[in-house]
Amino acid sequence: MRSFDDLSESEILALAISLEEEDERIYSDYAEGLRTDFPASAAVFEGMREEESGHRRRLIELFRLKFGEHIPLIRRQDVKGFIARKPIWLMRPLALEHVREQASMMEVESRQFYERAVERTHDAGTRQLLDDLIQEERSHEQKAEALEEDKLKPEIRLDEDEANRRLFVLQIVQPGLAGLMDGSVSTLAPVFAAAFATHSSWDAFRVGLAASIGAGISMGFAEALSDDGSLTGRGHPWARGGICGLMTALGGVGHTLPFLIPNFRGAMTAAMIVVVVELGIISWIRHKYMDSPLFSAAVQVGLGGLLVFGAGVLIGSS
Repeated sequence: MRSFDDLSESEILALAISLEEEDERIYSDYAEGLRTDFPASAAVFEGMREEESGHRRRLIELFRLKFGEHIPLIRRQDVKGFIARKPIWLMRPLALEHVREQASMMEVESRQFYERAVERTHDAGTRQLLDDLIQEERSHEQKAEALEEDKLKPEIRLDEDEANRRLFVLQIVQPGLAGLMDGSVSTLAPVFAAAFATHSSWDAFRVGLAASIGAGISMGFAEALSDDGSLTGRGHPWARGGICGLMTALGGVGHTLPFLIPNFRGAMTAAMIVVVVELGIISWIRHKYMDSPLFSAAVQVGLGGLLVFGAGVLIGSS
């Protein structure tokens, strides 16, 4: 890996060409990745791709004029000081706000690169082009905003924000809520059955921990294998399964942890309080993201939890 200060003028130009080509392809990937769900934002990034393409062509023309036809391949990973970028294909499905944030960071990095590059060059023509690119990168954010104003009318932005919310619900909230409900409700029976059967906090904790982890693994695999997300838009199956499994285990562990309290009565009291809090959180999530009336959601969740809790108490006390 080379230091930027060790690069020659031809190497700096070759690196600039490589950077513009990479940015152009990234914007193209953003546009393609957003086209289905966010067509207006895809058009914005297509416009930004055309901007980067123009920069690259001007740099290539200057390189040919000064150094000939052969342009050495010098990439960002060959030079110290650049931020490593995560490949786009590993980031799918693309999150709209994340993409906009990454695009802003790219423009800042490009401007800083040209500001350092112009300090290392002495040829008048090269300095002029680099100065022009600095000004264009500075104004690129304003150009992006102008593109957004042109492509993203208020009603279109509202539609895209709503589509973004729907994707968040499908890919994050739904699997997480399913796991949290299963973990919080289904593990009540074994935990409290063990507690009332043994009157031992430690025994109840071990049973609860085993039930929580087992339920998390089971729910995670079930969610991951339910569908691949290609038709439903629910996202990568293993990401969904991981979210569901983690929240399942978390839901069970929540009312299991109080049984680490040695005093059995204190542990039972704390566990019951945690159960009420868990059911309240589940009801709020259903109300906020699933459009369920808060009272209706509370009654449904509370009734289910009460029935499972009662089953555990009856079994443990028999």
